Amino acid sequence: MTTALASGTRPAQRKKPVFRTPRPEDGTAVWELVRDTPGLDTNSRYFYVLWFRDFADCSLLATVDDEIVGFLLGYRRPEEPDTYFVWQTAVSPRHGIPFLGVKLFEAAADRQRERGARYVEATVSAENKAILMVLRQYARKRSAEVTDRVLFPSAWLGEGHHDEVLHRIGPLDRAPAQQPAAPPPPASQSPAQQPSAPQSPAQQPSAPQSTAQQPSAPQSPVRESAQQKENAA
Repeated sequence: MTTALASGTRPAQRKKPVFRTPRPEDGTAVWELVRDTPGLDTNSRYFYVLWFRDFADCSLLATVDDEIVGFLLGYRRPEEPDTYFVWQTAVSPRHGIPFLGVKLFEAAADRQRERGARYVEATVSAENKAILMVLRQYARKRSAEVTDRVLFPSAWLGEGHHDEVLHRIGPLDRAPAQQPAAPPPPASQSPAQQPSAPQSPAQQPSAPQSTAQQPSAPQSPVRESAQQKENAA
């Protein structure tokens, strides 16, 4: 991973950056930022224009007053879709925004975490202490482990190139879903509007029945027989 995370300290020009998804037309501005940043691997303008067409949803820009002051390129690995690989990132020191590179990395990684990524990877040389600190800090905040191994030896990459050491963060817990807002409490009611509590069966008055609807109680056989004798006499 090629990166430049330095930032200046000019408080008068500090403004809050806005993070957004890149578009193909942003490719030239990012190419110029790479060209003007020492230590970054340079690529063609076409490379960045094409990247922002095909991998825009895995990349991120930092802007101040619509000017691009930082960028991050990343992608989800085809063979491991739950792994987010960060390939190149840099910020401009001109605006003096403290920890802009750290905020940009965390924002990009967290966005992919919300989309299901459980691992974040980056290749870093042993001399790049700044980005190593960023990776370890991110892992510590999310209670994840960091493992490392040589991914590409220097012999594969040409004379003067260092070993590319892969640092892998994870597994990451899935970002919690946002809880829906609780419904507002009901408006207070005056005593006249408040419904009365239901009465127990003993308290509830029984509904009156009409005489026509009330059946007469059946007579016992003894009473019925005495009545028949009286009628015969």
